[in-house]
Amino acid sequence: MNDSSWGAPQGAGHGVAPEMRTAAAGPAYDVYDAQQTRPMPIVPDVPDAGRDAEDRDHREQGAGRLSGGPLFRDEKPQEPMPTAPPPPPQKKRAGRDLGAAIGVGLGLGALVVVSLFFVKEVFVGVIVLAVVVGLWELTSRLEERKGIKAPLVPLAVGGAAMVVAGYARGAEGAWAAMALTALTVLVWRMAQPPEDYLRDVTAGIFAAFYVPFLATFVALLLTADDGPQRVLTFLLLTVVSDTGAYAVGWRFGKHKLAPRISPGKTREGLFGAVGFAMVAGALCMQFLIDDGSWWQGLLLGLAVAASATLGDLGESMIKRDLGIKDMGTLLPGHGGIMDRLDSLLPTAPVVWLLLVLFVGSG
Repeated sequence: MNDSSWGAPQGAGHGVAPEMRTAAAGPAYDVYDAQQTRPMPIVPDVPDAGRDAEDRDHREQGAGRLSGGPLFRDEKPQEPMPTAPPPPPQKKRAGRDLGAAIGVGLGLGALVVVSLFFVKEVFVGVIVLAVVVGLWELTSRLEERKGIKAPLVPLAVGGAAMVVAGYARGAEGAWAAMALTALTVLVWRMAQPPEDYLRDVTAGIFAAFYVPFLATFVALLLTADDGPQRVLTFLLLTVVSDTGAYAVGWRFGKHKLAPRISPGKTREGLFGAVGFAMVAGALCMQFLIDDGSWWQGLLLGLAVAASATLGDLGESMIKRDLGIKDMGTLLPGHGGIMDRLDSLLPTAPVVWLLLVLFVGSG
């Protein structure tokens, strides 16, 4: 585009035909518009010493802000704010209400001791009650979390029959009641649709073995002449093993025992369980069990620590599979009945067998 496109000023263009001058303006511009839309002249910048100095001051103030220096020249530099001291390390706390746990534990212990040493049949009733409640908790959690419908009625009736038969007829009676309970579970489940039949009856037979059949060995301990002392030894060693594991693990535990199953258990806690249980076993065998000796108590304590730990891990495995922390909420500070039976159930047959080997079934 050349300059002629912008038109020409008035009074210029002599010798040029008027019609040419008019046409040169074009249809969108006339001579007046062309004069009004001429480009403005470009004026070069003139340095301003005062403005440069002011800009310098602003730059210095900005640098002072970034570097933490004074904002103005007559402003004193700000002192750094004091850093808050780190919070003191928190003490380890138990995962449950310790006061409630101790109170409930003492209450259960008193009930057991009174029924154990005064009327044996009452203690058998305590075992039956614990078995029925434990079966209810286990079957309820299986149905809630996995949709497994293990039949509770035949399990509860058969479980009570196992404990009573074991106390009245010995091991043969317990085995017979276990077999009949398994058959009853198979038949009872036939009244429902066949879908998941195998899953439900398998869970039912597992529950019958895990809770009432293992609990029957406590009744078998009670049938001996020194039965109350044998049951008391079994309970004391299991409780002492758990207490030693908790105390030593809480104070010195650093190395995880089975982190994928129970992250709270440590190898140091296992050593504590073994040490406490062996000492308690030596004392119990020496002073409670007829014809017992301290060295037998050391072996008994070692076996109890191992079985109680495995039982606790087994229960933790079940709860992890179900995605729950406790089997129930019946016992404040403890959870459910099954959360207290986890170490006792697998330990009962171990203690019964070793006492039979050491001092007979007497």
